[in-house]
Amino acid sequence: MADLNGDVVARGAFADSLARTGAGGVRMLHQHEGRAVVGVWEAIVEDARGLFVRGRIADWSAEARFAAALSRAGALDGLSIGFRAAKARRDGRLRVLSAVELWEVSLVTFPMLPEARFGVVG
Repeated sequence: MADLNGDVVARGAFADSLARTGAGGVRMLHQHEGRAVVGVWEAIVEDARGLFVRGRIADWSAEARFAAALSRAGALDGLSIGFRAAKARRDGRLRVLSAVELWEVSLVTFPMLPEARFGVVG
């Protein structure tokens, strides 16, 4: 499935990156802001649908508390990845990513892949 920018992540594209870093090597940010680490990812798994993440939003900063409040209210429910394309090819207007170095998964208002969503448990 292509995102709004024309990127398609091929099945298995995250495998090497996740094998090297695990969930602990991937940051949880708010709106891709490097200074806004708002929690931790406890599990990141590539499944048949794509990337599945499970984590905890912390209360250690004003930005984290803000992200948590927005999430609980249902005003923030998008996910977006920050990565480096390690291997990609063009397929018409699409860029097919077959290997990526995953740096971060952000909680965002408007994800490039509209189906990339999260929910709050508890």
